[in-house]
Amino acid sequence: MPVRIVAMVLALGMTGSRMPAGQVAQSPAARVMALAETGRLADAERMARDGGAALLVPLGEVLALQGKLAAADSVLAVVARGSGPEQRTAAAALAELAARRGDFPGARRLVDGLTASYERDGDRWPARDRVAAGRAYAVLASGDAEAARAALSAFDAAIAADGGLLEPRLRTGDLFLDHYNAPDAEASYQEVLARAPENARALLGMARVQQFQGNPHAFETVQRSLRVNPALVSALVLEGELFLDAEAHDSAAALGHRVLAVDSSALGGWALIGATAFLGGDSAGFRKASTGARRFHPRPAAFFAMIAEWTARHRRYAESVQLAREGVTVDPESSEALGVLGMNELRIGAMDSGRAHLDRAFARDPFHVWYKNTLDLLDEMAKFRTITAGRFQIVAPAGQADLLSMYLAPLLEEAYDTLVARYEYRPPTPVRIELYGRHADFSVRTAGLTGLGALGVSFGTVLAMDAPSARDAGDFNWGSTAWHELTHTFTLGLSGHKVPRWFSEGLSVVEERRARPGWGAGPSLAFLAAFKGDKLLAMNRLNEGFVRPSHPSEIQFSYYQASLVCQMIEEQWGRTALVAMLRAYGDGLDTPGVFQRVLGVSEVELGRRFVNWFRQRFAGPLQGVEAWDGRSAPKGEFVTLLHEAGGSLQAGRPEEARPKLERAAAMFPQYTGEGAPLVLLADIRARAGDRKGAADLLERYNAVDESSWEPNQREAELREQLQDWSGARKVLERMIWISPGEPTLHERLAVAAEHLGDHRTALRERRAVLAVGPADVSEARYQLARAMLAAGDPVGARREVLQVLENAPGFEKAQALLLELANRRPEGGP
Repeated sequence: MPVRIVAMVLALGMTGSRMPAGQVAQSPAARVMALAETGRLADAERMARDGGAALLVPLGEVLALQGKLAAADSVLAVVARGSGPEQRTAAAALAELAARRGDFPGARRLVDGLTASYERDGDRWPARDRVAAGRAYAVLASGDAEAARAALSAFDAAIAADGGLLEPRLRTGDLFLDHYNAPDAEASYQEVLARAPENARALLGMARVQQFQGNPHAFETVQRSLRVNPALVSALVLEGELFLDAEAHDSAAALGHRVLAVDSSALGGWALIGATAFLGGDSAGFRKASTGARRFHPRPAAFFAMIAEWTARHRRYAESVQLAREGVTVDPESSEALGVLGMNELRIGAMDSGRAHLDRAFARDPFHVWYKNTLDLLDEMAKFRTITAGRFQIVAPAGQADLLSMYLAPLLEEAYDTLVARYEYRPPTPVRIELYGRHADFSVRTAGLTGLGALGVSFGTVLAMDAPSARDAGDFNWGSTAWHELTHTFTLGLSGHKVPRWFSEGLSVVEERRARPGWGAGPSLAFLAAFKGDKLLAMNRLNEGFVRPSHPSEIQFSYYQASLVCQMIEEQWGRTALVAMLRAYGDGLDTPGVFQRVLGVSEVELGRRFVNWFRQRFAGPLQGVEAWDGRSAPKGEFVTLLHEAGGSLQAGRPEEARPKLERAAAMFPQYTGEGAPLVLLADIRARAGDRKGAADLLERYNAVDESSWEPNQREAELREQLQDWSGARKVLERMIWISPGEPTLHERLAVAAEHLGDHRTALRERRAVLAVGPADVSEARYQLARAMLAAGDPVGARREVLQVLENAPGFEKAQALLLELANRRPEGGP
């Protein structure tokens, strides 16, 4: 069992926990436990000492909770050598202590003796001894399915013997979660909470489940746990970890010190202090924390593994690799250190060594769902194709690679050159970009689990994202996503990967908006209402919106708010201020220090400026919305106009709806939600026969919505009907970045380009038709040959025609084209 898990089992408390006081009379041991379970460890120790020999086991466990390991060992050994009723519980606790110290042979000897006895006559043991047997098996359960099943069976037997015991239910939940079975862990903790709603350990278990599932309520749940037991070490560590995720380093460090004030041997406390020192550039502080960890743990691989994982969450992947390697050096058998090393080597593009280290980690911890999922994905990726195009390596499913690289390669080259000029920085190349045809695969590549809500991720010079086929048409824009992720390559690189999340995300959205009309997040009605209701996060809390949203919309709000802050900074201080800020973060300054050095203002002052800037910029739309109360849907004049216009349209009175829609469109022209005025006005005009007016309204709408598939489709059809080939080409090009997998889209764009004499685009689109997989391959190849000829490549055209005729000898159009080619004298030929 990894040291961190053993430490958590010990830190989670006492062995005889029953239902709350008042339901049964409390024994002296139960009173000791009650004090310990509310964080009154010194009082619990005094009471246990006063109780003499009868309370030696509770005394030993309370001593262990305070990190007094030698004293705990001595006390428990006295009981374990005896023959009293607590002998087996003492032996199990001693085995946990031995494992915690890294003495696995000693732990094994204790476990073997206890479990051998249980397997002989455990069916006659009382409930507390069955709990002891479960604890003993659990010491061996990491990487051992047989031991894990035996532990669960022993805990179930304890519950059957005494249904009032909470302890076996708590330990069952811990065991399930340690083996990545969140649903069953949650069920076990809920059983405890149904009996004891304020049980600190069950609340901690629920917080860990929520963290595992990506539920932002983990933070408030662990705080509930700590209100019950402020000395619960594992809860303090989890809260510190969540503060680290939000890049609140001072709060995380303070929790690390609180942990050590309770238990100076707690590896999680030393890791929190070490992580904040490392992330803050305090090498002396990091060495001090490392020394502290080594004082209590001879091979503290978990110390380095935890810090490596937290460093990776700060997007400092190369440093995470270095830390994990140190953990492997300390203990070459540590599955935690090997796993973090392998995962982060994959993130920096070291695919072979990453795979090798993950294989070793999984061999030692075959329950680890992140490792298994990632190894399965690597097997699938072996079937992908890699296309090298200029400064980029495009990695995609074999059947999609040609089509996607056809568009992505030139876009990325354009983005790279644009961003070099913007940020005065040139990232190393090649940049690797991976596209996944299934969102679940992208999610595993990013986090090891399915269910991630993001579209893309940047590890620096390795990017990963959904391919267009991973989502329905209209769900996202894969061009703007690629531009967004490549921007992270620049902001991470220029800042030495020290840029805070909000600033990097904000700049990426700004660069999306600069790249193409309509790309990048725009204002939503809910965002405007939240601003008016003072529900947006303050400057010093922007990171929280990305990792700990208080409501479902807050993540999207945070992206957009961060982008507006960056936009305001550029408008008021200039582009060079953005570059200077990134360099200042690279120098190790925190956000208040960066604001003072580069902008000459405090966080509070910048927040005031932002509020005033936003009010001026969105004065019109803000007038049409009421302040959001945090619960109900947005209200106000704009919503009323949409509602009334919708009613008029449903009643068949479009002329009644028109002025309301025109007023709403003038009030909030960037609106892209349901019932968008510009789209409805376009429909009214189209029904009245005004195709040009309808197309122009749709063009205005499509210029502010990057993923509007249906409105673009309608505009394209109108432009084609009007024979506005230039307008049609513009729309169809835009649609490729929404969903490029439909052959007719490329055929239509080829036709529009041919009408305009744009042979280069026509040729590209005829190639795209073939790459997508047309219904009639011969016809598609024939059209490609015609495009080649028009583009001045008769040799290529002849090659394609011959390919057509080889497969379809009677294809008359191909025969005619071959004859035309034969009769044509090549330019400059004999």
